[in-house]
Amino acid sequence: MSISALVRPSPVYRAADLLAAYLPGSLFFSSSRGTLLADGVHARVRAEDGSQARAAAQALDAAAAAGVVDPIVAGAVGFRPSATTGLVVPSVVRRAEAPAGVRAPDAESGTSWTVTPRPEGARYADGVRRALELIDRGDLDKVVLARSLELTADAPVWVPALLARLVRADPAAYGFAVDVTAPGDPAPRTLVGASPELLVSRRGTTVVANPLAGSAPRSGDEAVDRERIARLRASTKDLGEHAHTAAQVAEVLGRFCVDLDVPAEPEVIGTPTMWHLSTRISGRLADPTDPASSALGLAEALHPTPAVCGVPGAGALAAIADLEPEDRGYYAGMVGWTGHDGDGEWAVTIRSAEVWDRTVRLFAGAGIVAGSDPAAELAETGAKFGTLLRALGLEDAA
Repeated sequence: MSISALVRPSPVYRAADLLAAYLPGSLFFSSSRGTLLADGVHARVRAEDGSQARAAAQALDAAAAAGVVDPIVAGAVGFRPSATTGLVVPSVVRRAEAPAGVRAPDAESGTSWTVTPRPEGARYADGVRRALELIDRGDLDKVVLARSLELTADAPVWVPALLARLVRADPAAYGFAVDVTAPGDPAPRTLVGASPELLVSRRGTTVVANPLAGSAPRSGDEAVDRERIARLRASTKDLGEHAHTAAQVAEVLGRFCVDLDVPAEPEVIGTPTMWHLSTRISGRLADPTDPASSALGLAEALHPTPAVCGVPGAGALAAIADLEPEDRGYYAGMVGWTGHDGDGEWAVTIRSAEVWDRTVRLFAGAGIVAGSDPAAELAETGAKFGTLLRALGLEDAA
């Protein structure tokens, strides 16, 4: 079954049904195209030669031969090339329409939280200054620096309610919840979020990527937001940062496509907390039968984009390892699914958190380029925390 199955409303399930059925350990993924809920593990995907796409194709062939109905590979891949992956062939997959109009419980106002920034704001700003020195020397054109908040509640965090609030707040986002429990973890761990950024989708021979880079906080005041949008459209810094990302995404997809449509200028799109420069890139595959041209194969080739890493990629990865005190884990990785026919959808794992027991660990990053201001980049990360913090009832914690 292709991704088109997500477009047609299910005769049995509604998106609200799947949200209500989600429990920790399930795998949930939703977008404007539809909703998917997977349970059980038929097989785990293990890439012996380093190619997740090839291993996924073999696992899907084996699952189909074993009688699994509508087999998919789904899960999450971490940020770094050597990062842990959590890709599985689920035992059961249910699908429904897009999650517009779903309901969710409000955040519990009586919860008490302890908030620990990692690093402190002043240290993050110092990291931005050190990154600017690398850029001024010509070592880098751009690097994305992230910081983390670790939140501890006075009671266990109920992931299904958090997921429902995220999906309700922004049904057009890529909502997800994935079990990422590792051997030895003292408690089950879930990656949950609502990403605004499509890494890549595939339907038949058509592929689409929608990189975002260059951002401004959303104020909620119409006049102020109009001014911020106009400033974002005219910002040399933000347009340059966006151009790095769009150019690299187009170059990678161009290796697989015979036709590629790359708009000359970005648009501005909004989420409940941010405005982003956005370029929607589409193409037609040269060979859709090649596992490297599957949705997962394309995602693997694109990841990590300059939107979450930098330019040049190897230098940016090294700078991130040096300047960020916290390992990103699954943050700025990718999350999604691929079907037996190669179709699927993968989002960039931003506006996300890892949740276990009473702890919520979330990240936010900002692209550092020539002309970046440390205080402004710190404020941008604070605004990006807003998606998760609002869902937790902690708008002021950043």
